[in-house]
Amino acid sequence: MLLHPGDMARLGAAGLRARPARAALSALGVAIGVATMVAMLGVAASGQADLLRRLDALGTGLLRVQPGESIGGGEARLPERAVALAARVDGMASASATGELDATVRRTDRIPRVETGGLTVQAADLGLLRTLRGGVRAGTWLNDATARHPAVVLGAVAADRLGITGPGVRVHVGDRWFTVVGILAPLPLAPEIDRAALVGVPAARAHLGYDGRPTTVYGQAADAAVPAVRALLPRALNPERPGDVAVSRPSDALAARAAAAGTLDGLLLGLGAVALLVGGVGIANTMVVSVLERRREIGLRRALGATRGLVRAQFLAESLLLSALGGVTGLLLGALATAGYALARGWPFALPIPALAGALGATLLVGAVAGLYPAVRAARLAPTEALAAS
Repeated sequence: MLLHPGDMARLGAAGLRARPARAALSALGVAIGVATMVAMLGVAASGQADLLRRLDALGTGLLRVQPGESIGGGEARLPERAVALAARVDGMASASATGELDATVRRTDRIPRVETGGLTVQAADLGLLRTLRGGVRAGTWLNDATARHPAVVLGAVAADRLGITGPGVRVHVGDRWFTVVGILAPLPLAPEIDRAALVGVPAARAHLGYDGRPTTVYGQAADAAVPAVRALLPRALNPERPGDVAVSRPSDALAARAAAAGTLDGLLLGLGAVALLVGGVGIANTMVVSVLERRREIGLRRALGATRGLVRAQFLAESLLLSALGGVTGLLLGALATAGYALARGWPFALPIPALAGALGATLLVGAVAGLYPAVRAARLAPTEALAAS
C-alpha cells in the first residue's frame, strides 16, 4: 500500500506537532547553519556588488603615469612637457599633472615640520579635477586667479586630519600661510590626492620652489582605448628610454578586490556547511529518540497492516519536513542579516541565487541522511516487540 505524497507529508507533520518544542529546537539548529551560510555568502556578494558599482561609476579609463626604474640606476624623471606629450597620444581625452613639493602642510607654524601626518604638498594643473572626474565637497577648485596666490585646496583625508571643514581657514604650507579655498570630495581612484594639499603651479613656482617637472601625470581615455593608450604612453613621454616611464591603471586595484571577494565563496561555503552538519546531527538525534519513544505507535501501525516501507517513509518524511522547516527559516534569517548589514554599509543588497538553491538542497540532503538510520530502525521493529515495549 502506497500513500500519496501529500498524505505522507501530513503524516510526518502530525509526528512533529506531537512534540513541538523538540522539533523547533532541532529545526533551529539547521536554521542557524543555513542562516550562517546564506549571510556569509550574501555579505560577500553585496560587497562585491558595491565594488563593481563603484567601478562602473568611476570608470576604468583613468591612467597614472609616474617615473619608473631607471636602467642606469639614477633617478628617472618625467619631462616638463609630459602633460602636452600625453595629451597628443591617440585615444587620450584629457591629461593633467601634479608635482610633489618638498614642503609640509600644518595646521599652525607651531607644529614641528617632521610631523607631516602622512600629508603631502603638490602643485596641481587647473585641469586636474576634470581629468580625475572629481568633485568639490566645500568651497571651490583652483582657478586662474587663486592659482597665482597663496591659496590651497585640500584633499578629503588631508582636510579631516587637519580638522578643517570649510574654506577660509589658513594653514601653514612650507614657510608661509596659505588660505584654504576648497576641500575635495574623496577620490577612490586617486588616494594620493586625498592626502594632499594642492596649490596652483604659478604659486608653487613663486613660493615653494617648484621646478615645473611633474611627478605624476593623469590621463583619461575611453575604456576601449585604454590598452592602446597605455602601451603608447611610455614611448610618447620618453622615446629614448620608455622603460623609465611607469603606467598604471588605478581601477585595476578595485577590479582585483572584486575578484578576490569572489574567491572567498568556497571558504564561506565550507564554514556554512560545518554549521549545517551540526544541525543535521541534531536532527538525527531527535529522530532516534523519537523512534525509541514511539515504539508502541510503530507496533500498532504494523499490526494494522502498515508495511516496513510505509513506516520508513513516515520517519523519513518527518526528517525531511524538519530539515525543510529549518532550511526555509535559515534562508529568511540569512537574507534579513545580509539586508541589514548591506543597508548599514550603504551597499546594494545581493544574494547569489544558485548558492541559495544549493543551500536548500543541501539542507534536504542532510535531513534525508540524518533521518535514514532512525527510519530504517523504526521499520525493523517487529510488531510484537514494539507493542510489548513499556
